[in-house]
Amino acid sequence: MFHHLQWWANLILGLVYSLSISWNVNGISHNFIHNAYFKSFALNRAFSLLESVTMGFSQTMYDYVHRQHHMGNNDRLNEKGDTIDWISIYRHGKNGEPEHALKYTFLSYFRDDPKRIYGLIRRHSVWLANFAVFEVVLVMALISLLFLLDWQTGLFFIVFYYLGHSFTAMNGYYEHLGANPDKPIAWGVSCYNRLYNFVWFNNGYHAEHHYRPKQHWMAMKELHERIRDEQVEAGVHVIAWPHQFGFMEPLTNRLRNSMQSQGSN
Repeated sequence: MFHHLQWWANLILGLVYSLSISWNVNGISHNFIHNAYFKSFALNRAFSLLESVTMGFSQTMYDYVHRQHHMGNNDRLNEKGDTIDWISIYRHGKNGEPEHALKYTFLSYFRDDPKRIYGLIRRHSVWLANFAVFEVVLVMALISLLFLLDWQTGLFFIVFYYLGHSFTAMNGYYEHLGANPDKPIAWGVSCYNRLYNFVWFNNGYHAEHHYRPKQHWMAMKELHERIRDEQVEAGVHVIAWPHQFGFMEPLTNRLRNSMQSQGSN
């Protein structure tokens, strides 16, 4: 419908597509990594291929990058100037501080190292490493075909495809900004907004997820209730806004403090 809709309608649909990428990566795709949807190896690989085409990247590579994420848990730079977690918000930060939110959001897409990821997968399984390459080639072939058939639609797609993966990075940034890399129970930042967790498969329970990565997403609230006192004692960071809107949290806090200050006066 691209050539038949008004520009504003295409813009709305493009933004919906971008948000859908972030929703899938942090929901369907993410949960698939931690709890495979099928007992059959073949069916899991078929679903991985489907996700790769849908998201525009290799699901298998995402799987292994995400494993590194849970190995490092948003760790700070070590003495070698590196992090175990390849997507840690500290990885490109300065003076031991997290990287600026905008830089992390819009540069993360270009920082993936396919060769390094391939090497990591290959150490585990040569077959899976080759399958990851197949996913990448298929995605690139389909995008190339789109440009050959209709370059204008292709350009439109690429812009909102990139924006979708930037939204994903922003979501990840606020899942960890304010977390404590030194305390396992506080490795993530949680948001207990009911609508957000209903739509995003309890993704808001992110401190709980990092504490128990294999816990099924439907049991996150139960886990939270069980460890609530320990979380409070450890100072687990909780925000009111869903992670993808985490940039609104400081503004909300300032407004709240201002209203409280005026009320006390």
